[in-house]
Parts: sequence; C-alpha cells; structure tokens
Amino acid sequence: MTPKTWLRLEGGFGFISCTIIYFYLGLNIYIFLACLFLPDIFMLGYLINSKVGAFIYNIGHVFIFPLILFMLAVITTKKVFLAMALIWAAHIFLDRMLGYGLKYKEGFKITHLHKLDD
Repeated sequence: MTPKTWLRLEGGFGFISCTIIYFYLGLNIYIFLACLFLPDIFMLGYLINSKVGAFIYNIGHVFIFPLILFMLAVITTKKVFLAMALIWAAHIFLDRMLGYGLKYKEGFKITHLHKLDD
C-alpha cells in the first residue's frame, strides 16, 4: 500500500474512534452533527488569497488545537473541552479519510496528500 492509502485508512479509523468515544461518553448527537463541519470555516482565508488561505486553513486542520482542548479537558475535568476536542479531531480525520490534506500556497487542491504522488 502507498503512504497515501495508509494516511486515508488512518483517517477513517481516527474518525470512527473519535465518533465512538464521543457517543460512548453520552455526549449530545445533535451537537456533534451541528459542529462536525465547523472547522471548515477556516477556508474563508481563501477569500484573501491562496497563501493566506492555506495558512489559515492549516491552522484549523492540524491536531495541535484539538490536543490542547483534550489537555484542558483532562486538567479541568470539563466535558465541554473533551466534546470540542473529539469533534474537531473527528473532522480532521474525516478530511484525511476523504483525501483532503493540509494545503500548500499553490492552491486549494494542492495538499500534503497529493504531494505524496510526487
């Protein structure tokens, strides 16, 4: 299998894992569905130009911020941080599974997953 295939499989398993954990914890399904695509708001940077768009999009599609929320959930024991972390991570994993990766400034369709073909 190619690295791209492995990354897409990882995305699928990550999405399924985050979703199962979310529902296992008894968190609200409607909030999950309503918020799953919220990180796509980071695409608005493309209204400025592709360089700014790629930077802002990538901020919303790396695991740094869901991990920070997860740490806050552990430290504060507040479920809201855990719910946000799981939804955000599920979104990122879903994107990876579907073949959407981190963006390059050359354009929206040029991602780290597409660069694997080089």
